[in-house]
Amino acid sequence: MAVADPTLAVERALLRSGARFVIGCDEVGRGAIAGPVVVGLSVVEVGVRGIPTGLRDSKLLSEKRREELAPVARAWSRYTAIGAATADEVDSIGIIAALGLAGRRALVELHEAEVAIHESIVLLDGAHDWLTPALTKPPRVQTRVKADRDCASVAAASVVAKVHRDRIMIDADSVHPGYGWPGNKGYGSADHYAAIASLGPSAMHRQTWLHERTA
Repeated sequence: MAVADPTLAVERALLRSGARFVIGCDEVGRGAIAGPVVVGLSVVEVGVRGIPTGLRDSKLLSEKRREELAPVARAWSRYTAIGAATADEVDSIGIIAALGLAGRRALVELHEAEVAIHESIVLLDGAHDWLTPALTKPPRVQTRVKADRDCASVAAASVVAKVHRDRIMIDADSVHPGYGWPGNKGYGSADHYAAIASLGPSAMHRQTWLHERTA
């Protein structure tokens, strides 16, 4: 069955309700066993028109198409921002808190760009608000299941975040070779686990996750 393209229907409704901006928010790398978790933000405002041709949730796009769309999504958005939490931070505070930390770092980037965050609504993909607990004075956050599929701002955030994280993992191959980062991007493929068994874990791996799997 064909997947419908994302729209701006939700964003426009939120903007009509009085929000200065709608900040689409999505994360990538949550389920990986290595590398950072990354949160992307894409800001849209009243008057936003059109949607980049072919924009979709990053999971529905090929790597080549994501690379092509990332700069287009950045140019289309009023602002974009990226925040990350390292594998060490995931080990130290857990994945949910690490998501919040990455999201807070991305929001700080928007704040420094003088985005009126507290006059905005964050449209967060999923059913669980992991962002609000990480913030001292959080903006309004609205969760929406499949927002990365249905909402253009969140789809743009997902593409920008995915391309950013993929490049981190590809570059890591020259520092920690042998794990197949360019192919697996830190996710737990059979070949990846075989490399860990042969080489041992690297500094890029989430040590607690490996321990849980082998316990």
